[in-house]
Amino acid sequence: MDTFDIENGKFQSKETIDWLSIQLKPTFDLIEKRLEHRKKGAKLLFIKTLVDGDKVQQMIIKPFFEMDTEDDMRAYLSSLPDQQETTSKEQILGELTKGSVVVGIHGLIFMFDMKTVNTNTVPPTLLETTIQGPQMSLSEDIQTNVNLIRHRYHQPSLSVEMFEVGEKSNQSLAVIYDRDLVNQAVLQIIKTKISNLKEPIVQSTAELQRMMNEEKYSLFPSMIITERTDRIVYNLSGGKVVLLLDGNPTTIIAPTVFFDFMSAMDDNYNSYWVTKFSRIIRYMGLFTSLILPGFYVASTSFNPEILQSQLALSVAGSRLGVPYPSYMEVLFMLIFMELLIEASIRLPRVISGAATTVGGLILGTAATEATLASNIMIIVVAAVAICNFAIPISGLNYAVRVLKYIVIFFASIAGVAGLLLSFIGIVMYLTHLRSFGEPYLKLYMQRKTDEKKGM
Repeated sequence: MDTFDIENGKFQSKETIDWLSIQLKPTFDLIEKRLEHRKKGAKLLFIKTLVDGDKVQQMIIKPFFEMDTEDDMRAYLSSLPDQQETTSKEQILGELTKGSVVVGIHGLIFMFDMKTVNTNTVPPTLLETTIQGPQMSLSEDIQTNVNLIRHRYHQPSLSVEMFEVGEKSNQSLAVIYDRDLVNQAVLQIIKTKISNLKEPIVQSTAELQRMMNEEKYSLFPSMIITERTDRIVYNLSGGKVVLLLDGNPTTIIAPTVFFDFMSAMDDNYNSYWVTKFSRIIRYMGLFTSLILPGFYVASTSFNPEILQSQLALSVAGSRLGVPYPSYMEVLFMLIFMELLIEASIRLPRVISGAATTVGGLILGTAATEATLASNIMIIVVAAVAICNFAIPISGLNYAVRVLKYIVIFFASIAGVAGLLLSFIGIVMYLTHLRSFGEPYLKLYMQRKTDEKKGM
C-alpha cells in the first residue's frame, strides 16, 4: 500500500517502482537498473531517450559507489537542487515521460529532472525582423526561454507559474508576469481559461491562442504571438501576461489592443520622427489594403463621378473588352493573389520565391493580354499585396486579408455608400471587442502605479 513519509516529505512504497515499470512496458528505452555496493542498494528507473545519461552517471551512479551507507546517499539525494516533489504514482509516471529519473533507496522514492534537451538552440528572428534591435528569438525549450526573459528583465517581482495543458500531451505552460504591474483581474481570467482547457493535445502557441480566444468566431486576434524577447520584456513592463508553451519558439502576450498589432520593435530603436513616419506608413498600408479594392469597384460600377474626369476615362478605357463587372474582376485577381501567397508558404523555401514571382508575372501579363483584367486592376492587386505585408503582426495581417472581401461585397451592392457603411460597421465591431476584459480600441494599457513610490 502506498504511503507518504511526512518527516522526509517523500512518497514511498515498495511496489511503486514495479507499478511504474509495468505501466511503461513494453518499450525498448525503459531502463530499470539495480545498484548494489557495500551492503547498500538502490533502484533506478528512467527512459533513456529522454534523460541525459552523463548527468545520471555523475549525479547519481558515481556518488552511490563513493558513499559508505544508505543514509549518506539519502542525505546526498535530498540536497540535490534538481529534486522534484512526489505526490502520487500517477504524478511520478507523468514526470517519467518528460525526462525525470526515479531513485528508490532506503524505502523512499526520489525524483530528479534530468531530461536531455535538443531544442535549446536560439535561432535568429525570422517573422519579426528588425534592423537595429536584438536579432535572436526564442528556442523550443521552455527553460531556455525563461532564462532568456530573466536575462533581460531583472526584477524580483517577475513571477513564473507552471501549468500543464493537453490531457494526453501534458505540455508544460509557463505563465509569466510582473506581480507589481499586472492587472489581477486579467491574470485571474487567463488562469481560469487555462484551467478549463479540456483539449487532449496542445501542440503550438497558435493552437493555444485559438482555444483561449474569448469569442470563438472573432476575426481579430485578442492575443499577440511573438518570437522576440525584447517585445516580451516591453509588454511585461506594461503589466501584461506572457504564456510560454514548451516545444514552441513563439509565445503569447495578453491582453492586447488593436494598436499593439501595428507596432514594430523598430519603433523603440529609431528616432522620434522616423518612428512617427513609419507608423503613418503602416496605417496607410492598412487602410489601403482594406479599402482600395472596394473603392475600385465603387468608382467603376456605381460612382465614377468621385474621380477626376481624366482618371475616370483612363479607368474606363483600361476596362474595354473585360467581359464581366468590376467586382468579378476584383475577386478573380484577388483570389489568384491569395493562391500565390498560399503557394509561397507551402512550397519548399528554395523554390517558393522563384515560383510565385514567375507565376505572378505570367498571370498578370496573360490576364491583361486576354482582356480578363485591366491594367489598373493589376496595379490595384499589387498595391493591396504590398500594403498588406506592411502590417507587422501576422494575426492582424490575416484578418485584413479576409475583411477586404466584406468591404468589396458592400461596395458591389451600394457603391461608395456601401464602402462607408462597411467601414463604419468594422469600427463598431472593434469597439465591441474585449481582450480579457480590456477594450480592444483602447489607446494603451494602463500600468499599475507603485503605491509606495516616494515613501
